[in-house]
Amino acid sequence: MQRHPSLFTILFLLVFLRVSAQIPAGYYDPASGQSGAPLKTALYNIINNHTSVSYDYLWTAFETTDVKPDGKVWDMYSNCIFTYGTSDQCGNYSVECDCFNREHSWPKSWFADATPMYTDLFHLVPTDGKVNGMRSNYPFGTVSSPTYTSGNGCKLGACSYPGYTGVVFEPLDEYKGDFARNYFYMATRYENIISSWHGNDANAEAILLPNSFPVFESWFLAMLGEWHTADPVSQKETDRNNAVYAIQHNRNPYIDHPEYVYSVWGVGGGSAVLPEPTSYPTNFSAHNIHLQWTDATGATIPEGYLVRMSATGFADIAVPADHTVYPDNSTDHNVAYGVQSAWFTNLNPGTTYYFKLFGFTGSGTGIDYKTDGSVPQLQQTTSD
Repeated sequence: MQRHPSLFTILFLLVFLRVSAQIPAGYYDPASGQSGAPLKTALYNIINNHTSVSYDYLWTAFETTDVKPDGKVWDMYSNCIFTYGTSDQCGNYSVECDCFNREHSWPKSWFADATPMYTDLFHLVPTDGKVNGMRSNYPFGTVSSPTYTSGNGCKLGACSYPGYTGVVFEPLDEYKGDFARNYFYMATRYENIISSWHGNDANAEAILLPNSFPVFESWFLAMLGEWHTADPVSQKETDRNNAVYAIQHNRNPYIDHPEYVYSVWGVGGGSAVLPEPTSYPTNFSAHNIHLQWTDATGATIPEGYLVRMSATGFADIAVPADHTVYPDNSTDHNVAYGVQSAWFTNLNPGTTYYFKLFGFTGSGTGIDYKTDGSVPQLQQTTSD
């Protein structure tokens, strides 16, 4: 007969995990002093290569990662009372409270059922089977006119958040921050492969961009930032982070350091008290030029842009050669897709400068610039 942990054992494990699975000393040191995409990459280097578990093992893992103080299943999709190690783990999913199952809060079709995402506990949670099925693989969003409402108030229906009108699933307010931080984790843990996921599913395409930064469509990123601020990290989330760390040996940085969300994406700052800046900026002058543009569209979207400058004329701006990377310097700036702006600083006063904008795909020796047709160009004069 299969044995299952007693309530005493589960509570003991939770206490043990709180004590033994805290943030290791120096864990986030490699991310110190960074922001934006470089900070996300630094965090990726810290949390990647986690210990992957089997799909069957998730049932066991949930008994420490998603257990209420009374030993019952902590289900964020329903008010049902489920017990681990019983027939509650199976059923026909036809009505709420029939059974619970393993919910990929980041739908598995979005990453084509691939590993290790398929069993990554940071986005996998136990939920009521019926509600899980209704959620399907729709994105998260807000719903004002639901076509379905679960027993605890989760809603399915047309998105009411500005920027998207498709079908979405709205979880309870008290768990929106949990799901937002799980999504920021996924965008970070899998930044080396996430740029291809948007094409796996129409619902994935609704929220994802074909890049590793900023990853999310602007409407979805703004909403996640709001959820992150409105529903701050709870003790439940902290305990779960520690429990998952004990199993996978990696952590969700956005639970340990909620301020990283703002530092990476510029959203979710809210009213959080952040430390004041260390020092003042330097080279404070009006001898700067700020360029702005709207991202390119089409069948193949650029991964970034090379902005080149000359102080003598458009004809003196060299056309970039494919397979050649041009590092940032006083006349060349590489800008990621989605940023849509660039600053050129410390320029001479009263001087006209000339700029051209080249989109590119790939990186390193595989970089491919768009140089045919009419290359965007403009000129700008600094003030005296």
